[in-house]
Amino acid sequence: MRPEGSAQELERRRRQAIILLNQGMKPVEVAWKVRTSPASVTRWRQAYEAGGEEALASKPHPGGKSRLTVAQRKRLARLLRQDPRNHGYNTEIWTLGRMAKLIEAKFGVKYHPSAVRHILRALSWSYGKPEPRSHRRWIEESGD
Repeated sequence: MRPEGSAQELERRRRQAIILLNQGMKPVEVAWKVRTSPASVTRWRQAYEAGGEEALASKPHPGGKSRLTVAQRKRLARLLRQDPRNHGYNTEIWTLGRMAKLIEAKFGVKYHPSAVRHILRALSWSYGKPEPRSHRRWIEESGD
């Protein structure tokens, strides 16, 4: 799992660890000081010794390029501010499935509902979760 923090923050932490090692601190002490594991400190030192400063540089974040443009994301945010009932649904909850359908209808881009949450996170949005109820009743009420 990727540690918390921006790429720049993580790079700064690696560089700080190397500085502390070069000052004579032991890997366990450095790990405690920069809040990581001793194994990570050892790995960073090995990378530094093999590749120098460049080995500590942040790497591009993995993942594909968004299929929605910046303008489309802004428009999506405006659309999501509207009540879902304006888009033909019977309730006022934006679910991931509904949002995926909206994106496909308005922008011609198909997303699996579980992938929509990544778009929402980039927009600093959340989504409504339907209350637990019988599946048949949910379909009847939501029109999904």
